Amino acid sequence: MRALFPPLLCVAVSAGAATVAIDVGHFIEEPGATSARGRPELDFNRELAADIESAARSRGVGTLLIGADGFASRLTQRTADAAGADFFLSVHHDSVQPHFLETWEFDRVERLFSDRYSGFSLFVSRKNRALARSLACASAMGEALRGAGFSPSLYHADPIPGENKPFADRRNGVHYYDNLVVLKTAGTPAVLLEAGVIVNRDEELKVQSEEVRRRIAAAVADGLHRCLPGRRTNAGAVQ
Repeated sequence: MRALFPPLLCVAVSAGAATVAIDVGHFIEEPGATSARGRPELDFNRELAADIESAARSRGVGTLLIGADGFASRLTQRTADAAGADFFLSVHHDSVQPHFLETWEFDRVERLFSDRYSGFSLFVSRKNRALARSLACASAMGEALRGAGFSPSLYHADPIPGENKPFADRRNGVHYYDNLVVLKTAGTPAVLLEAGVIVNRDEELKVQSEEVRRRIAAAVADGLHRCLPGRRTNAGAVQ
């Protein structure tokens, strides 16, 4: 029987290439946000992570895919598994605060949605040991996403309960989120990407389309390629 999830995959492009650990956000028991049409975030994350891996490899960046089997329930184990990489990227899709959600009917099932917000967000932690490199790469990815026609969501900086994540780079949609486990425990520079707001009915359809997904992946890979030009130490310095 065909496996539901692909196995972990490590690809070394060349001896001198930087390696990015691509973390598939969430796991089977806690699959993340539910989209406006009832699809779990984990499915979106797995598809985009695979496309980012492919795009990164095509640009000469080595990859280590983490959590694709859906069983990586311990967040600290994810960062431990990434110990041999030079960078940690956690791939997610976004929701909104519960009080913004409304109901609609899709396929005769009542679902939750919010069309209030859309766009991508990037997060770094000031508790990460390589904050400067984390921020540089987050900004590079945000700039590349904007150049590809995508817009940052910005609402995570709103001064409301559950948000209030200050900007690290407003123009490129980068926020500080200091206590995110995978960001603060990573032994390498680390960024968390929220690729789009899947409770937004239009954005849900866009980010699950193959064409848009590959454009996002290409932009993320371009940003990584620019900020990780060579093999780096865990602290982010070029060797």
